[in-house]
Amino acid sequence: MIGVSYGAPTEFRFAGEVIPEDKLPVWRAGRVSNSLSQDDLYVNMTFAKVIDDKGLQATTDDFGAMFRDTKFVLAHANLAARRALRRGVPASLSGTPKYNVHANDVDFQIESDFIGMMTPGLPRASNDIAWRVGRVMNYGDGIYGGMFVSGMYAAAFFENDPRKIVEAGLECLPAKSPYARLISDVLAWSREAPNDWIAVWRRIGKKWDKREPCPEGAMLPFNIDAKLNGAYIALGLLYGNSDFGQTISVATRSGQDSDCNPSTAAGILGVACGFKKIPDEWKSGIGAIADQKFQYTDFSFNSIVESTGKRGIAMVKLNGGSLEGQTLIVKTQTARPAKLELWDDYGSPVERIAVDDVRWTWKGNWNAITVRTRRTVQRRTNAEKGAESAITFEGTGAILAGPYLTTGGKADVYLDGKFDRTVDVYSDLEKTRESESVWHAFGLKNTKHTVRLVVRGEPYPGSNGTDIAIEDLIAFR
Repeated sequence: MIGVSYGAPTEFRFAGEVIPEDKLPVWRAGRVSNSLSQDDLYVNMTFAKVIDDKGLQATTDDFGAMFRDTKFVLAHANLAARRALRRGVPASLSGTPKYNVHANDVDFQIESDFIGMMTPGLPRASNDIAWRVGRVMNYGDGIYGGMFVSGMYAAAFFENDPRKIVEAGLECLPAKSPYARLISDVLAWSREAPNDWIAVWRRIGKKWDKREPCPEGAMLPFNIDAKLNGAYIALGLLYGNSDFGQTISVATRSGQDSDCNPSTAAGILGVACGFKKIPDEWKSGIGAIADQKFQYTDFSFNSIVESTGKRGIAMVKLNGGSLEGQTLIVKTQTARPAKLELWDDYGSPVERIAVDDVRWTWKGNWNAITVRTRRTVQRRTNAEKGAESAITFEGTGAILAGPYLTTGGKADVYLDGKFDRTVDVYSDLEKTRESESVWHAFGLKNTKHTVRLVVRGEPYPGSNGTDIAIEDLIAFR
């Protein structure tokens, strides 16, 4: 609650740069109320409620069924997963790159805290729950982000050395995964520069801030990749010197997802030190809102604490421990790395071919407009049946990028002359969602390919129109 409220004004406003100290927010106790409307918390709590309702062995399908029917605002991997679920994709596949170009994004990482909080000293148990929950919206490194975070929480109940906590989170991951390799780098580089976190931040960027496949960030400064932002969580813990304010400051100043990252770092440190030892200057505002409900949930601070305690006790008992009076006896576990799964070995983004590039061909009356969001882009739209666009690219994959629209309709997409599938760009939100995947494919032969889109002139159920919009094609190789 504290970390996300502190970092909220800076979220993704500093991409690929360290936030100057004089640009950091000024903390006031009342600002913690911002947490009541933060997805970092309400999605965590919504998944926690599935376990409250379905039990400790709740399945991926259970989590997916809940997620499909939610009404809250989402983006990136979460949004792509919910769209897929609503279109009939099973929860076991809605996070996979076949249906979700955001498979490596930060989404599960920012909503996995509840797992670690209910698995004290139980990293195998936390990994097990993470597989079941994370599968809904992520894959590979995207799931490992949640395992890393929940593993650090699990360790923090019995360890107060931040370095050992980060190492414990790393032990939950397969060593060959890019996520584990990045965290290993951070641990090694921080030993070489124990007093210079910015030097380590630069090394992280030079080596790892290169392969973001998200349509909003590919080949651009914006990066919502789980492992990059996980490295910034680790920086906060490693260079925070167990000081609450310093931990939050470093995690925030690292930029990118600079509300989620200090939220997680502060949460883990809060477990290590205990609520009573969190300085009053940071926690004094919580009492005033402790019985107010978090948006989209039935939980208040007080009731989610009670719920978490019950789940934690139940998990300890399930894993061989016991409750003796007011003392919880935990049969602690050694971590086991999760199995290895990868998908971004399909290639890296190498080119963005904007719609005003001469390589595009167009059939029909496509309207051209200029749109300014995080960047200025050209967009072409058409709602008429039979209108076409086509582009030839060279590579192993591609994303046909454009917005999701409240007036979104359907289109047929052909790859190399063969019908691939029917897509829609209807927004499940009550607003346009920028720079998303209209269509994508990975794992292609490294040669020339042609993508052709044909507007069907049909609305998706619930849509107010039949519009299709395209901004660019992102080629991978």
